[in-house]
Amino acid sequence: MRPGLARGVRLVHDPVRGTDALLYPEGSLLLTGPAPDVVRACDGFRDVDGIAALLSETFDEVRPADIGDLIADLASRRLIVDEGMPAKPHTCAGRPGARSPLPIGMVAELTYRCPLRCGYCSNPVQADPARDELTADRWRNVLDQARQLGVLQVHFSGGEPVLRPDLADLVAHARALGMYTNLITSGVGLSRGRLDQLVDAGIDHVQLSVQHADAPAADAIAGLRSHERKIAVAALIREAELPLTVNVVLHAGNVEALSSIAALAADLGADRLELAHTQYYGWGLRNRAALMPAAGQIERARTAAVEVHERYGDLMEIVYVEPDHYTGRPKPCMNGWGTRQFAVTPTGVVLPCLAAQQLPGPPAPTVHRDQLADIWYRSELFERFRGTAWMPSPCRDCELRELDFGGCRCQAFQLTGDAAATDPACSLSPHHDLVAPAGTRPAMIPRRYP
Repeated sequence: MRPGLARGVRLVHDPVRGTDALLYPEGSLLLTGPAPDVVRACDGFRDVDGIAALLSETFDEVRPADIGDLIADLASRRLIVDEGMPAKPHTCAGRPGARSPLPIGMVAELTYRCPLRCGYCSNPVQADPARDELTADRWRNVLDQARQLGVLQVHFSGGEPVLRPDLADLVAHARALGMYTNLITSGVGLSRGRLDQLVDAGIDHVQLSVQHADAPAADAIAGLRSHERKIAVAALIREAELPLTVNVVLHAGNVEALSSIAALAADLGADRLELAHTQYYGWGLRNRAALMPAAGQIERARTAAVEVHERYGDLMEIVYVEPDHYTGRPKPCMNGWGTRQFAVTPTGVVLPCLAAQQLPGPPAPTVHRDQLADIWYRSELFERFRGTAWMPSPCRDCELRELDFGGCRCQAFQLTGDAAATDPACSLSPHHDLVAPAGTRPAMIPRRYP
């Protein structure tokens, strides 16, 4: 093997943390010890022995076996491939920081406007999609603060972020700061010319939503004839040699088509396929009874996901996220409240998760009033559920509390009225019977705004 970086993977030095990191679609890996030097030597031409010989010029007791183990681990994560791209390290903007935790990712919800009418959308039901959006200058300032705070990944989302005419400018600004730039899009409105602008600006990765493998079914879910457009946009993304993630929100209306959806993603040449069950916030919460699959559908989907991994796992990374309603274990929301990520809404509200604005308490912090660092470290909303001290029994003594972080505070509030309650998705919760809606399945209400 002559290892080099896989497509869409970048090596950066982060002065905030004082360490190097590999950035890639939807993720980052902080490198320690000799790992940065090994990665820098991966140029797609040297083999393991050649890398060991190079490092031996600087370091003592370099063992090819150790280097081979590290490269094998990175290859298993799809970060290193045979004859990949040379690792050209780039230094991010920022100054050394000493506080912890440091956020890795920021979801930049540029707008709530969107041409689609998906009933599972997590955008707020009561939002005015066109009112009081942050200006481009304000977003650039937010990006500056985010990088100083430690953010390495920015996810440009919405709504439909392509509706922002300044999207390419914001991408270019984030990339100049050294951050990894992800575009989360429906593909509607993403023309070749617009994609070329984003490529020139430095977009790193595109996540494209798909509703179904069957065009009529997909269009019915989206409320718009958009499926064929998505297929064409996927081809444009691949022509631009960008890494492509196909994202599918699973629900009662498409979960039985999991296998055919995976086949479509493979045909599109996707590098990644995300199969994630609906998160019941915003419009998704309003349509919870219509969207939530039955237990039998979940079981069949679980079996299909295993088969999909066996069939396509060598072609693309496959992420299947089971619904916690049926696993008995709550999902690790945001990988821990206020520990790794935060979101900024189109109007500048800063949240530990996308749905936290609904929780009772003081008004959520906003970039119009405070700096991101003050919000991250000092705001009541971010401090409320950090760590484990707030946890009730049985969470407080649960051996999994550092794995699921107490589950989802918004789900707990929505189902019990108490944001500090044990997440009802947990089988140990006294409210576990609330997770599955009872009664007949109603018709889905399409996402729409006045």
